Amino acid sequence: MAVGRARTGTRSSPGRSTSRPVLLLAFAFSVMADPVSSVAYAIEAALRALDGNLALLLPTMGLVVAIVALVITNYSQLVGRFPEGGGAAAATGAAFGEGWAFLPIGALIVDFVLTIAISVSAAASAVIAVLPELAPWRAELALLVLLAVAGLIWFGHLGRAVFAVMTVLFVGLGAVIVAGGLGAAPAADAPAVGGSGSAAFVAVLLAFPVAMALATGVEAPSSAIAELEELDDDGRRRFGRITLWLTLGIVGCLTLGLTAVAVRQGIGVPEPGSTQVADIARASVGTGGYALFQLFTALLLLSATSSSLQAGPGLLKALARHTEPDGSRAGILPSWLWPTNSHHVPYRAVVVFVALAAAVVLAAGGRDQVLVLFYAVAVFLSFLMGLAAMTTFSHAEGRTASMLMNGAGAGIVAFTLAVNLLRGLPLVSLAAAGTIALALYGSWVRASRPRGIARVAVPRRGG
Repeated sequence: MAVGRARTGTRSSPGRSTSRPVLLLAFAFSVMADPVSSVAYAIEAALRALDGNLALLLPTMGLVVAIVALVITNYSQLVGRFPEGGGAAAATGAAFGEGWAFLPIGALIVDFVLTIAISVSAAASAVIAVLPELAPWRAELALLVLLAVAGLIWFGHLGRAVFAVMTVLFVGLGAVIVAGGLGAAPAADAPAVGGSGSAAFVAVLLAFPVAMALATGVEAPSSAIAELEELDDDGRRRFGRITLWLTLGIVGCLTLGLTAVAVRQGIGVPEPGSTQVADIARASVGTGGYALFQLFTALLLLSATSSSLQAGPGLLKALARHTEPDGSRAGILPSWLWPTNSHHVPYRAVVVFVALAAAVVLAAGGRDQVLVLFYAVAVFLSFLMGLAAMTTFSHAEGRTASMLMNGAGAGIVAFTLAVNLLRGLPLVSLAAAGTIALALYGSWVRASRPRGIARVAVPRRGG
């Protein structure tokens, strides 16, 4: 018995495919919706971890962007090795054995749930910043957003082009806000940029792991390239790598630009009912532009929610027991997760993720800044496994320079994970990922260890 592949269908002929530039832009800007949306809360999370010390905010976010760049450099190698998709799970299974692939898979499931929960909570915060009278119903508003997105998902994919447009709108207005904020006269009480001494160094070192929520989603191209069935392996490698570097450029510039505006204009920890990015927008472009930016922020966060509400249930469906076209039995999870509706949506698996995300939203009271503390742990466990696998490959092939880069990436990711775990609360995320991984491993063993488990992270197309 084999584990079901997370991708089906045949490759489209080149003559019927969308032009490559259009396909690349639609793919890139839809896949990067998650990390771009993280800008809406990651900068504020760093500032809160710094106890509101604006002088240290730019060095902290600079360090965050540098680490994201290192992760993306390593994932560019991973895409080159696995152009058919699969990400960290495929790399881990190939390097250490298929049983180890459950660690990044478990982490991925937790990350999907948290992405959904934090995205709808941040969308609620964006709305409340414009309509503060809704603040008492923050959690209910977040749940309403969750149900609305789930309802749209129920009727099929919204389309990569829609997600791409949402991302482009946010990035475009974000650039306007950065330009406006940097062009305006600095606030009279704006702090000096940077800090000095061992105390400042320790503060940055302890604060940056919280803001590593910015890295969530940067690995998505390594799995999503499997959806590009119009392309051969070389084409998917090229699209995956271009998307990774484009993500770094956009997320890095937007993050550092908004951070610089916050420092220049003295925009600190926001008052209850607002967000730091909302205060930055208001100071840069005034009330009208601010309201528009909040609308685009909410739409982008809905895009990130929708993306995870497609990918998460798709992963559960790929793991569910079912019958392959050749009559063989596949899968390790209960078969009731397999059925899809007429729009090819695994509706029961969607309900599972909606229920889990709703529970997380209610537990956090719909506050995205509470959820940020739990957020970066699961994805960094996946990063760690993927980079450890790449280090193993480089060592086995005698590529010393690559091995050093892969090892450095794995070491920094491990340090970031450790610092976050020392805060205590993020242990919940790690425990959840480990519990899911162990449960999946047990199901795999009971199913006589079917081969192909490392490939389930590749998206499935069709029913």
